[in-house]
Amino acid sequence: MLEGFEKERLAEFTPCKPDLDENLIHAIAVTHVEFILIPPFREGNGRLSRLLADVMAVQAGYVPLDYSSWERNKEAYFAAINQGLNCNYQPMEYWVRRALWA
Repeated sequence: MLEGFEKERLAEFTPCKPDLDENLIHAIAVTHVEFILIPPFREGNGRLSRLLADVMAVQAGYVPLDYSSWERNKEAYFAAINQGLNCNYQPMEYWVRRALWA
């Protein structure tokens, strides 16, 4: 599963370059959801997927994301991840946008 994630998502979206904000938001949203959906690692997919999102943001010239809105709205954040099961990444794009421009 991790190999598929690397070939299908990381290869498509990284390394991130300065680009239109919406392209970066989409790239982070997709990789965040897809990484979380991989069977869990010992450290937990959530922490590692946030680190990956931060790396992607920094590659594109931004600062690391501010996840405080995600923490305050965990139910809605988890619902956004759930939507990713159906390849609907727009709910997660909303949360990435909030974290990127906090």
